[in-house]
Amino acid sequence: MKIRNLADRPGPLAASRRDAARHLLHRDQFRASVALSRQPSLRNSALAGMQAAITAAIALPLFWLSPWSDLIRFASLGALVALFGRFAPARSRNRIVLLCGLWQVLAVLVMSGAVWMGAPAALQLVLLALSCGVFLFVSLTGGFGAPGPLIFVFASGASMAGSLTGHEVIGRVLATALVAALAWAVCAASEALRHHPAPERALPTEPELLLSHRLAAAARTIAGAGIAIFLSHAFGANHPAWAAMGALAVMQGAHLHITMNRALQRMAGTVVGALLAWVLLVQDPAVWTVIAVLIVLQVATEMVIGINYAFGQILVTPMALLMTHLAAPHGAGPEMAPERVLDTLLGAGVGIAAAVLLSTLDDRKHLARLRAEAAGRVKG
Repeated sequence: MKIRNLADRPGPLAASRRDAARHLLHRDQFRASVALSRQPSLRNSALAGMQAAITAAIALPLFWLSPWSDLIRFASLGALVALFGRFAPARSRNRIVLLCGLWQVLAVLVMSGAVWMGAPAALQLVLLALSCGVFLFVSLTGGFGAPGPLIFVFASGASMAGSLTGHEVIGRVLATALVAALAWAVCAASEALRHHPAPERALPTEPELLLSHRLAAAARTIAGAGIAIFLSHAFGANHPAWAAMGALAVMQGAHLHITMNRALQRMAGTVVGALLAWVLLVQDPAVWTVIAVLIVLQVATEMVIGINYAFGQILVTPMALLMTHLAAPHGAGPEMAPERVLDTLLGAGVGIAAAVLLSTLDDRKHLARLRAEAAGRVKG
């Protein structure tokens, strides 16, 4: 039976988990995933990208030329906090960036500290799964907005290692904190350039969810990300955090149809982005070239990701791989590109499956109602 007929028939909405899966596999869902949206504020998005890029342009060369060049990856993580709060009210942006800087530092501290205390690989994977749910809850509660918990989970994953000394942990934390503070200063200094929400200028706002809903979302995310992480590890992947981020990116969608859109967009964008990264990495680029490309990609990403999430992933993927390459130029090369694709496909696939299996009846009724309305418009 076709989904359109299923949605048109009288009686209760078709809202079982099987029905939800059929709705999500309808061709209209695939059409929606390639639709283009208008940027809520191109100025604010471009400014956030510029603020992160300026921070990186100041910090990364200084770290590379310093005796602590091995900490350049953690310096780049600190610069990412400039991306938060782009649509926040006038007096809230600086507070949000400051809080995100603290959470970014905490992400590095907790995972690095666990490694220093001798946490085995399995425990680090568990901590990574827990971080997905915890940082989703934190982001929803704090109203941080895009890019959400992914940045913090990226920091947690980057902090995983075989062993660390106490001095290395301190160095990582200080590098992240110093550059996060620089990002806050850059954002504060350029705050006057940002468009603020006003009656004549509506900007996206973060929904205020009940505590029970936030906790449920966090629990679902821990389960989905945990499955993706351990599957990735079982398959011998070197970067299970990428699978975790794939699941998290999908499962943080507010509704099932958004979850499916993000899954399709993330998978398609990652495939193209990984190819671009491979082309760059096979050239064995110099550090200065990598830094320059990172700065350009940072601005470009924020200018296009609001149009379609897949466009953002085309640029985010090489940016993430280049940041990894920057930390280990001789040990992280073109071979990362196919692994990034496989981990993302795994994470997104697990994420959408977990979202459906762990969905509530209200989630499925909302999806069925949307499909019935869409079918009604076509029929009319």
